[in-house]
Amino acid sequence: MPFIPHTESDIAAMLASIGASSTDALFDEIPTDLNCGGLPGIPDGLSEMHVSRLMNQRAVQDGFFSNFIGAGAYEHHIPAAVWQIVTRGEFYSAYTPYQAEASQGTLQLLYEYQTMMASLTGLDVSNASLYDGASALAEAVLMAVRANKAGCRRVLVPASVHPRYLAVTRTTVKNQNIELVSVPFDRTTGIADLAALDAVTGDFAALVIPQPNFFGALEPVDALTDWAHAHNMLAIAVVNPLALALLKPPGQWGEAGKSQGADICVGDGQPLGVPMSSGGPYFGFMTTRQSLVRQMPGRIVGRTVDLDGQPGFALTLQAREQHIRRSKATSNICTNQGLLVTAATIHMSLLGPEGLKSVALESHAKTRALLEKLLAVPGVERVFNSPFFHEAVIRVSTSVDDVLRALRAQGILGGHALGGDYPELADCILVCATETKTDEDLEHYRQQLQRILSRRNGREPGVPPCAYK
Repeated sequence: MPFIPHTESDIAAMLASIGASSTDALFDEIPTDLNCGGLPGIPDGLSEMHVSRLMNQRAVQDGFFSNFIGAGAYEHHIPAAVWQIVTRGEFYSAYTPYQAEASQGTLQLLYEYQTMMASLTGLDVSNASLYDGASALAEAVLMAVRANKAGCRRVLVPASVHPRYLAVTRTTVKNQNIELVSVPFDRTTGIADLAALDAVTGDFAALVIPQPNFFGALEPVDALTDWAHAHNMLAIAVVNPLALALLKPPGQWGEAGKSQGADICVGDGQPLGVPMSSGGPYFGFMTTRQSLVRQMPGRIVGRTVDLDGQPGFALTLQAREQHIRRSKATSNICTNQGLLVTAATIHMSLLGPEGLKSVALESHAKTRALLEKLLAVPGVERVFNSPFFHEAVIRVSTSVDDVLRALRAQGILGGHALGGDYPELADCILVCATETKTDEDLEHYRQQLQRILSRRNGREPGVPPCAYK
């Protein structure tokens, strides 16, 4: 809300009306030994003016850069109408729609969102969102293990899955005796090593299939899906939703007649109308097959009719157990990212299928153009030879940290250093371009990278190496 309307006298009147002596008295059921006795590390409150100034100062610290990072958070154009509508009071302040009779607008929007996501991924059912893409993958792993009738608690995860997704998933499942077994990637292609998969022994509940993977490369999803099903595993797709405007939806993965596509699909909805916002908040999505719907965590909104035959919406298959049965619940998810889902729904409605496809095509074209320019710079080479979406990996001839630091000084966020997560790629950078980049942006990046590498290699730009002999 724009401001807090309750004055001290308003609060006193409300407390008097319910017979409470103070606000603290509303929480007297909490044992005193659990009371922290104040917050000494928290400063006194500031006025509205000073808070606004502080937040502006923090925003300026982010700086204004030409961004080529990607790596799970993408700078796309968001039509102004999206957040103008999202911040209307009926959306901005709405919360969990338990009372269907009072929440038809919110319920309908969530129903439309579910319909869009099910259509985009080619699967039967969508929930009403999760916290983010990483936690969505963790929930998908738990879901696959629950659905495994043999009680198998091992899941295959390619090393090309987003490292943060993998870290969150491991943290979530490790104390539930679920083992994540890594599948290496091929050093030439950057995709899952199919030979390594064939060497895997033992039973597994599922195989995770990223598309595109963390390196931007397109995995052989048909072969991977068929392999998973042939070995009695579920196929869990981890996708960039924008890429699905161009690529085969997970529900259709696999060779015709061999399998029925991926069983569960998850990802982060940030590319669909959600600003980068210094790292969040974003939202996660999950879709699945009808046969697995009772294992799906979170909320599902359904469409029905009332006694008069009028259409209406209500929470469906969303048992209260998630809120009151605690450890016995299917999942402990008790909220969602409704505001971000609202933005994504409006964004997809405004762009439509052709608009999403246009953005995806333009993003892919910009990355191709960027890669062509950078590979013309002496000291830069392409690392993987697989087809890609809108990210690719390059290798540079000097310290990655030095290069990225020098680019930042020129107002360019040059990409994501891969060495921290993949020591074998310590000299590599993941670069990304979207439809927001102009040809001038790409050329400026090339010029600055060439200047930096030339200086690091001991010669000035434009001077041939033979001049130094």
